[in-house]
Amino acid sequence: MTPTPVWRSSFSSLGPAFFTELQPTPLPEPYLVSANSAVADQLGLDLNWLASPAGIDAFTGNVVMPGSRPLASVYSGHQFGVWAGQLGDGRAILLGDLPSADGRQEVQLKGSGLTPYSRMGDGRAVLRSSIREYLCSEAMHGLGVPTTRALCVTGSPQPVRREEIETAAVVARVAPSFVRFGHFEHFAARGQTAELKQLADFVIDGYYPQCRTSDRYHGNPYAALLEAVTARTAAMVAQWQAVGFCHGVMNTDNMSILGLTIDYGPFQFLDGFDPGHICNHSDEQGRYAFNRQPNVAYWNLFCLGQALLPLIGEQDDALAALETYKTVFPHELQACMLAKLGLTDAREGDRELIENTLQLLAKNRTDFTIFWRRLSRFVEGAAVDTVRDLFLEPKDFDAWLPQYLDRLPGDRAAMTAIAAAMLRTNPKFILRNHLAEIAIRQAKLKDFSEVEALLAVLQAPFDEHPAHEDKAGFPPDWASQIEISCSS
Repeated sequence: MTPTPVWRSSFSSLGPAFFTELQPTPLPEPYLVSANSAVADQLGLDLNWLASPAGIDAFTGNVVMPGSRPLASVYSGHQFGVWAGQLGDGRAILLGDLPSADGRQEVQLKGSGLTPYSRMGDGRAVLRSSIREYLCSEAMHGLGVPTTRALCVTGSPQPVRREEIETAAVVARVAPSFVRFGHFEHFAARGQTAELKQLADFVIDGYYPQCRTSDRYHGNPYAALLEAVTARTAAMVAQWQAVGFCHGVMNTDNMSILGLTIDYGPFQFLDGFDPGHICNHSDEQGRYAFNRQPNVAYWNLFCLGQALLPLIGEQDDALAALETYKTVFPHELQACMLAKLGLTDAREGDRELIENTLQLLAKNRTDFTIFWRRLSRFVEGAAVDTVRDLFLEPKDFDAWLPQYLDRLPGDRAAMTAIAAAMLRTNPKFILRNHLAEIAIRQAKLKDFSEVEALLAVLQAPFDEHPAHEDKAGFPPDWASQIEISCSS
């Protein structure tokens, strides 16, 4: 007999000002699309039970498990740079939190029905977007980028209208906390300082206890919190830029207080390197273009700083905490890029080398992931033409190469060690749009084999997986026609 998960509801301790208790809305004829054994093991859940009718009902929201206390939280936020007022969990319901080897983890059902915060929405998610979030959160985890994770995806034949009629799905996503910048903005905007303090104390005591003992900012724990969140966010965005990840909708309500990548909607990994790439079809102004993500993250942190100001007190302290971003982000990005180049010790001229490399890739629209992987193989000993052939203008590569070679050691043993490190840094596999699209098309026909195959390679993206060589190649011509928007 499978033991019942031991649920706790830490977030509910904040009280009714922060959420509405409600039951998920059941879906007819639910079925399992995919269950993630790694996350199931982390949470102590039996995979066979998860795939059983009882498990499918539980994580579709058809049955509330004993001890679970489902709720939807309220928050506000800036969307595309404009204050949007009250938002909240419009289609996500938090079941509670479970123990794990990595500390307690919250489990949230996305697509589980209407809540008081749904506004004009229907409270549902569709199979297409649920598969994308499920696969991408695990892809990011495999790449070592801080992220929410996903336990499973379930589907239902219930129709859902988006640009066209699709079918409903629920993704069970997992994180230590789903608190966002927008939670703080909500109470600050309403002048509810007591609730703002209660939320900040909850986050500090649960996730940033070091802020209580910090002697920075005259011992003010709320300024220390802002600094800690700033540093985590800066490091996360640096990793986004290093793997060529476009979030697509960096609203303040989509920013995690723990510095996790959250809310996978119109995301994309770059194919050809285009710094100005806009992955979100709805982003007509290009606010969330790839090369704007670092500045947008800082803007969002500034909004968080404004929300925390009633607790911080001194504006200069808030500004000083935010200044952390301007040192952490460039430091972390340089470290990531040097690792991609196989360079372990920063030297004078490295910044120029990194900039020249990115300019080379941008000018030739070179495939970002394939370039770095082939460069790793070149350092290992492969022919230079395996990299040179990636460029529309090979002479540009020829002009760049001596600067890079000058930075590498001369002996073969050292080069072999560098290449091995590069192959553990530069992935062979990413979740390209066309790969997700193929998996989604098959899933609509109840064939989930491609979802499972992708999950396996994305969870270990640095491995070779010779049986899946086709997933590491260039995107087909039709991939450029795929449009992704905020609709999900």
